[in-house]
Parts: sequence; structure tokens; C-alpha cells
Amino acid sequence: QLQLVESGGGLVQPGGSLKLSCQASGSNLERLTMAWFRQVPGKEREEVSCINRNNTTKYADSVKGRFTISRDNAKTTVFLQMSSLKPEDTAVYYCAADIVLPCNLIRPVNYDGLDYWGQGTQVTVSS
Repeated sequence: QLQLVESGGGLVQPGGSLKLSCQASGSNLERLTMAWFRQVPGKEREEVSCINRNNTTKYADSVKGRFTISRDNAKTTVFLQMSSLKPEDTAVYYCAADIVLPCNLIRPVNYDGLDYWGQGTQVTVSS
């Protein structure tokens, strides 16, 4: 059974950077689509970024040019490098994985059906 554990969240000033990690245990990530989501209490969950098995990527318009998703060579960790952070980036960030769906088919209607989710890591952007 695959387990995902996020880390790297914290408090950062506006304009700063953070790098989130999603460590997988129980399986290699190489065959999985991996995605990062975020959620603020009282608001809908938002897909931030996604990386396919062939390493093609997708980003929300709100983070394009500021966030970068990547996998490590051993394919056990997915990263989200976040730069030029804004207060509106404050949220709990979740890592998710799916065996079948590629990034272009991940929609809000199937978020809950993604195969694996982590527990989340808090990111707070504040001065």
C-alpha cells in the first residue's frame, strides 16, 4: 500500500521560497501521476500542479512561473519548489497520486477519487 508524506511547509515572508516534498513509501512513483493540491478552510480544494509519468507538467494559472514540480531520480519523492510566495498561497498543501489518470484528465469532479493522498503540510505566507 502506497503512503505519501508531505514535508517542508512552514512560515515564510511574502516574496520568499519554500520547497515541499512528498515522500512515498511502499511503492515506486515512476508509474504514477503525481499532483499537489492546496486548500484553505472554507474554500474549495485547488489543484496547484501535476506531473505525468513522462514528466510533462501542468500548473494552475495562479502559480505559473513561480512554482515548479519535479521528481527525484529514484522516483520516490515529488517536490514542489515555491518561489515569490504571496499571502494568497497560504493553505494546507496535499500530495496525491493516481495510477490511471494523466494530468489533463484530473478535474475537480474526480479529486476525491484519486488513489492516494497525503496528510498535508501547512504553508503560511505572512510578514
